[in-house]
Amino acid sequence: MNPVLWQPSPQRIETANITRFMVALRADQGIDISDYASLYQWSIDYPKAFWSSFWDFSDVVAETKGDVVLTHGNKMPGAKWFPKARLNYAENLLKKRKDSDCAIIFWGENRQKRSLTYAELFSCVSRLAQALRRDGLEPGDRVAGVLPNMPETVIAMLATASIGAVWTSCSPDFGIQGIVDRFGQVGPKILFISDGYFFNGKVFDTSKRIDNIVKAIPSIEKTVVVSYIHGSYATENATTTGWDEYVSRFPDNPTIEYEQVSFDHPLFILYSSGTTGPPKCIVHGVGGTLLQHLKEHLLHVDVQSQERLFYFSTCGWMMWNWLVSGLASGATLVLYDGSPMYPSPTALFDMVDKTRINIFGVSAKYIDQVRKSGYTPMQSHDLSSLRTILSTGSPLVPESFDFMYHSVKSNVCLSSISGGTDIISCFVLGCSIMPVRRGEIQSRGLAMKVRVFDENGRSVRQKKGELVCSAPFPSMPVGFWNDPDQLKYRSAYFEKYPGVWCHGDYAELSEHDGLIIHGRSDAVLNPGGVRIGTAEIYRPVEQIGEVMESLVIGQEWKGDCRVILFVTLRRDVVLSETLVEKINLRIKTHASPRHVPARIIQVSDIPRTKNGKIVELTVRDIVHGRPIKNREALANPECLDQFLNLIALKH
Repeated sequence: MNPVLWQPSPQRIETANITRFMVALRADQGIDISDYASLYQWSIDYPKAFWSSFWDFSDVVAETKGDVVLTHGNKMPGAKWFPKARLNYAENLLKKRKDSDCAIIFWGENRQKRSLTYAELFSCVSRLAQALRRDGLEPGDRVAGVLPNMPETVIAMLATASIGAVWTSCSPDFGIQGIVDRFGQVGPKILFISDGYFFNGKVFDTSKRIDNIVKAIPSIEKTVVVSYIHGSYATENATTTGWDEYVSRFPDNPTIEYEQVSFDHPLFILYSSGTTGPPKCIVHGVGGTLLQHLKEHLLHVDVQSQERLFYFSTCGWMMWNWLVSGLASGATLVLYDGSPMYPSPTALFDMVDKTRINIFGVSAKYIDQVRKSGYTPMQSHDLSSLRTILSTGSPLVPESFDFMYHSVKSNVCLSSISGGTDIISCFVLGCSIMPVRRGEIQSRGLAMKVRVFDENGRSVRQKKGELVCSAPFPSMPVGFWNDPDQLKYRSAYFEKYPGVWCHGDYAELSEHDGLIIHGRSDAVLNPGGVRIGTAEIYRPVEQIGEVMESLVIGQEWKGDCRVILFVTLRRDVVLSETLVEKINLRIKTHASPRHVPARIIQVSDIPRTKNGKIVELTVRDIVHGRPIKNREALANPECLDQFLNLIALKH
């Protein structure tokens, strides 16, 4: 049994949003629920009642909620939530529009600091929305951002959403090909892009590549450059302008013309990837995203109005979208751009004290980095404002739980959470009225019928298996872009267990209903919580003349995942340090620094099926000492032995 490391105080339980919700259920519907276990069971037994009640509790702003909560509730996919509702995502995030409360605090690694009140944020969004409408942006059009995690990114997204257009973004450290591989598929009409970014004490000027990106994506009609490193941006290109110039001619209107759209109207396009082909474009809807994020913020994280909410994220990770939705709960967003370890491991903890952060979100990898650095935050920082710490991206190992309570803060709710780009939210996460147990995620998400299946599709407990969700939920993707028959969508999640969402996590349901994630069970790489499709690495690597073919896997390593690249080379070539550097540089330039492998290993052959498909999962299983299934399905099973007991993977 995993020991309890933290218990909520009676006062914390009494004042929690989830407690208020249970009280409201008793008062309004006579439902006698007083603990999380009972609330969870009711929410999966009566999902329509739960989501309708929560809509009212969270004060969703809408033209109409409609009188129908769910149709085709026995279909997955195929269920439709709130089919008669009409609402706008941006309107819900800007409902405190006249408020002088702080909406955004921004810290840049270059020590740039800014803040915006809700009223100022509203004004900025209003002016930008006017500019976008003047340029003909309409509901359903796509707007793309290649931007740091800064206020302009939030403003651009909200202005886009106010019109009913679709926002998609990635971080500025992506190479040109990585950007084009994503945005080229969805055809953005407007592009917001920065002239550079700061990371780890260095300045990266990316202004010279702007024209190349625009030329490679012919759908772009207007490019707006955010001057982040230069202070201003000048161009003679009629379709390119600087941010200040773009909004300067528009007045500070007291209202925004919000486009009311359907619950399933596209809001965000996020990117994931399988083992072959370009990244998949996952479309998330307005209502599902809003309602799910409100549920997680209010009932699970217990975000209180005016609390300061932080999550370390780039704009290419779904946690950025999740963070920004905190405005709908009245939170103050704290945005950080740069390296979390620069100029030292104290950087983010300095920010906690100086901005009085209440809810502090980071990756499990970051926690491990701080732990290994030998730094003890509680000895040098006050941290009295902190009441919740969130961790995601990879499993939080038990030793990291110990570190957080012994070296960061003993009286804090440490919530490990897990979900992903696919659902823009969480399947399993924390709860502020429940105890924290060492090495465990506290709970399954309310109204998320999460189970663990064995290979035969049987629900198991205290055994490892596939994390699944066996009933529909509002934040399921609307679909994949350019997938009209939903063939790619169904294949991605419903092929293994028909009618059941299979998430690709190797998990275990504990005796106290907590969750333990043992790693990814599919071929998608997940180093530091950043999902990487193997095709994104194959593409640049196999353009190198010396490389004949490659195979990439994720190796479970010290509580995280590290990328391992196997290559077959030309007969006259051996893997030298010079060639390793060449491969790494090409991957970094054409994909991103996060795609660079931890190890590159030369092999004589790559295993494949009889129809020619390479088999990443088989190699990954060999590396981890797991039994190999279906050797007979391989065209060249004799090459598997060279992946056994590799010395390079022992350190």
